[in-house]
Amino acid sequence: MAKRRRHNGFKFRISWETFGLKLLDVFILKKFLGTYFFATILILAVVSMFDITEKLDAFLSAPLSETIFDYFMSFLPYFANQLAPLFTFIAVIFFTTKLAGNSEIIAILSSGVSFNRFLRPYMIGAGVIALMIFALSNYIIPPTNVKRIDYTNKYVKNKKVTTGLDIQLMARPGEVVYIGRFENNTKTGYRFSLDKFNGKELTSRMTAQTITYDSTRNYHWTVHNYMIRDFDGMKESIRRGERLDTIIPIEPRDFLISVNDQETLTTPQLSEFIEKQKNRGVANIKAFEIEKERRYAVAAAAFILTLIGVSLSAKKTKGGMGINIGIGLLLSFSYILFSTVTSQFAISGLTSPWVAMWIPNFVYLAIGFGLYYRARKF
Repeated sequence: MAKRRRHNGFKFRISWETFGLKLLDVFILKKFLGTYFFATILILAVVSMFDITEKLDAFLSAPLSETIFDYFMSFLPYFANQLAPLFTFIAVIFFTTKLAGNSEIIAILSSGVSFNRFLRPYMIGAGVIALMIFALSNYIIPPTNVKRIDYTNKYVKNKKVTTGLDIQLMARPGEVVYIGRFENNTKTGYRFSLDKFNGKELTSRMTAQTITYDSTRNYHWTVHNYMIRDFDGMKESIRRGERLDTIIPIEPRDFLISVNDQETLTTPQLSEFIEKQKNRGVANIKAFEIEKERRYAVAAAAFILTLIGVSLSAKKTKGGMGINIGIGLLLSFSYILFSTVTSQFAISGLTSPWVAMWIPNFVYLAIGFGLYYRARKF
C-alpha cells in the first residue's frame, strides 16, 4: 500500500494515509469504483449488441474505420455518461448489499464506526464519479458528438435541418433580418430584408432577391439584385445594384437548429450561444438551456443516488440482494423517467430549465434523507 521514492537524496513515503484515508476507506472505495466500472463495461457491452442489431444495415454500408472511430468511440462514452446515475446506483446497491449479507456492515458499526463515518468513503467515491461526469459532460464528450451525429445523419437517418422558412432575428441592436427561405446546401437565402431602426423609427431598409453566405469568412454575406431605401424624416433616397458584399453578424447555424445540436457544444460554448440567441430574439433555445442545466444536475445526482443506495441496502434483509437490486433499479429508472418528464415542463414553458432539471434531485434528495435517518438507527 505504501511506496518509497528517492528524490535528490531524500525519502518520501506516499500512502493512502497521506490523503487522510484509512483502511476502511480504501476497501470501500476500491470495491465501489471497481463495481461501478465493471457494471458500466458490462451494460455497455449489452447496449452495443442491441445497437449493432438495430443499425446493422448502416454499419454494413459505412466504412469500418468510420463506424469504429467516428461512431462507437463517441457513442460508448456518451451513453455511459448519460446513464452514469444508473450505473452509480447499481454499483452501490450491489456492493453494499453484499457487505450487509455477509454481516460485514454490522461488524464495522459494532467496532465503534458511526454510520456517518461508514458513509464517508461512499461520498468520496461519488465525488470521483461526479467529477468524471462533469468533465465528460461539459468539455470532453461534446466535441466527439459532432462526428457521431454526422455519422448517424449520413448512414442512419438524416435529422440535420437544411432548410429554414420565415427566419427573423436581430443581427445587431436596432437591426432586424428577415429571410423568407434559406437553403443550407447552397448557403442561399431568398426574399431577404434588413431593417435598421433608431429607437422605434425606421431609418433604412435593404431588400434583395437572394443572399449567399461565404462559409470561409465569418459573417460575410453577398446580396444580389438589392435595393436600399434610406429614410430621413419625410425624405427617401433609393440605391440599387446587382451585387453587394456586406458583413451581417449572423450565420446559418444561428437559425438552422437541428435535433441534438446542443450536445455538440461544450458548456462555455452553450452559455455563449444561449446568451447570443436571447439577444437576437430567437425562441427555440429551450433544448440548449435544458442541456446546460442537465449537465450540472446529473453530476450532483451521483451524490444523491449514492446516499439512497447506501441507506437502502446497508441493512440485511430477508429477500437478500435481489430485493435491494430490484428496488434500486426501480428508483434509478424512475429518476431517469422523472428527469425526462420534467424536461418537458421547461419545453412547454411551465417551468424554467433550472427548475425542471433540479426537481428530480430535490425530490430524491428528500427520499435519500428519509432513508438515511432510518438506516442510521439500526
